[in-house]
Amino acid sequence: MAKLSDAVKTLINASHAAPGITKGSAQVQPALKRFAEDAHKKQVGLPSWVTVSTAVSATMNCPDAMTSIFHLANEKSDSTTAPARNAELIREVGLKCISFNGIPRSINCLNAFHGSLPEDVASTLQARKPSRELTPGNVEARKATGLVLWDSVYTGFERKLLDKLARSHPDLPVHILNGHYSNLLSNPPRDEVLAGAYAQNNVTVVGRVLTSLVAISCLRAQTGVGPQVVSHIFGLRKAYEQGDATAAGEVEVKGGEWLASDEGNLWLLEHVDRLVEAVGGAGQGTTFAPGIKAKL
Repeated sequence: MAKLSDAVKTLINASHAAPGITKGSAQVQPALKRFAEDAHKKQVGLPSWVTVSTAVSATMNCPDAMTSIFHLANEKSDSTTAPARNAELIREVGLKCISFNGIPRSINCLNAFHGSLPEDVASTLQARKPSRELTPGNVEARKATGLVLWDSVYTGFERKLLDKLARSHPDLPVHILNGHYSNLLSNPPRDEVLAGAYAQNNVTVVGRVLTSLVAISCLRAQTGVGPQVVSHIFGLRKAYEQGDATAAGEVEVKGGEWLASDEGNLWLLEHVDRLVEAVGGAGQGTTFAPGIKAKL
């Protein structure tokens, strides 16, 4: 295969194209601490603020922030197994961010985050196997599970929205349901999870409520997708209105019902904005698609 010319490599890596990950600014750790402390005051549990801040970090392409979240979560935990559980939570959130941010940012952040983990934690994670492998025996059940999650998030509009998506492109709802809601945003059955990725008993599942928090945080941080933010705010509310947040297999999310209220919505969105500003640097905003302005 022919090598890239120096000119091509130089242009790919030109500073105006922002080709690298976002480096965590000095504002990140103080912002995370304020968020965690305010969450505690509001009786919002650790899984929620870790989920929100991790989703923002992934959207901003900033693995340094993920590592800071990991260490702060460990400081706020009182269990010897907390580091492994916190790492698993961050990794699961980073994986689910693919549905809202695309694959490359999750690759960047999850790879760098794994490389930053202490060896005793990383070695525990390395022994794990995938839990989302599709087989002839589980594919129909996974598709059904994805449709259930879709219906939960979009109740009242679920079929109309699928029809609208299909008019845009007939494969759009197919990909959204089967590629995301079925095999990423919804979780495999608990027996498959225990037999696969979580065989060493550090079970951390990003359930119905936390998945809505991932969606809201990613979409708010990337900007430009207000209608989708609205949809997932409603999706969070519906999790409690319809009882899905407390359904069999779901783990209670401390403070989740308050986050689904008007007051909680405002608090959540404002903290996402503050984290975006801290990660990007004052006035920098999101790095998702700021436009390319070549320096002459």
